[in-house]
This record gives sequence, structure tokens and C-alpha cells, in this order.
Amino acid sequence: MTQEIDKLAWLHIQDKRLLCARSRGKVSCYLPGGKREPGESDEEALARELREELSIEILPETMVHVGVFAAQADGKPQGTTVRLTCYRAEFRGQITPAAEIEEVLWIGYQNRECCSPAGKLVLDWLKERGMIA
Repeated sequence: MTQEIDKLAWLHIQDKRLLCARSRGKVSCYLPGGKREPGESDEEALARELREELSIEILPETMVHVGVFAAQADGKPQGTTVRLTCYRAEFRGQITPAAEIEEVLWIGYQNRECCSPAGKLVLDWLKERGMIA
């Protein structure tokens, strides 16, 4: 039986490096974001998750849909996929780890192996387009 985990992710690139987060007790890096609560739009869920995880406010009017990526969910039984709906957006505030986030990292393609399977797909896509180094 297959199961799909529906998540939203924020792609923030600076100096050709992608912002990632690592949760307490985890080894893999993940894209900032998370699951929507019942009734939340993509914009509302992503804004809430980034406020909780990174202490920032995204500017909803600047949100741009980038793409959807699906892969085996990290640390879940085989056949459980994660579906990442990715956005870019401007923000206000200082990126600061909060809640379950232990650290934020700026990664390039050479750091691909530290990412979750879905994160690797996103890195491949960004590299193909020359958006990260």
C-alpha cells in the first residue's frame, strides 16, 4: 500500500546556494516548510511553517510556484512518498532556527548527499537550470 505525504517547501537561494534546515536528532537536511493544516491554502501553510521554523514572514504577494517533486519519504516505510510543492518568495525578518530546527545550512550541489531523496530531486533540478553551484 502506498501513502503520500503532501508538503510545501520554500526554495531560497543566495549566492547560488540553497537554504536547508536540519531538525533536532536528524541527519538529513530538508527544505524549509511542512504540511498544511486542514483548510489552509498553500500560501497560509507555507507562511505558518516558515514563521514556526525560521522566525520569518514570507510576503505572500511575492510567492511564485516553482514545481512539484515526489520521491520516497526519508525515514518512512518503502512506498511512502513525499510530494513537495515548492515556492520561492521574498521575506521579512532574520532567518533564525526555531521549533524543531536545530540548524540552517546553505548548501551547494556538492552537498547533495546530505539531503532527503526529495531534496536531491530539487537540487538536481536547480543545478540543471544553473540556479545553484
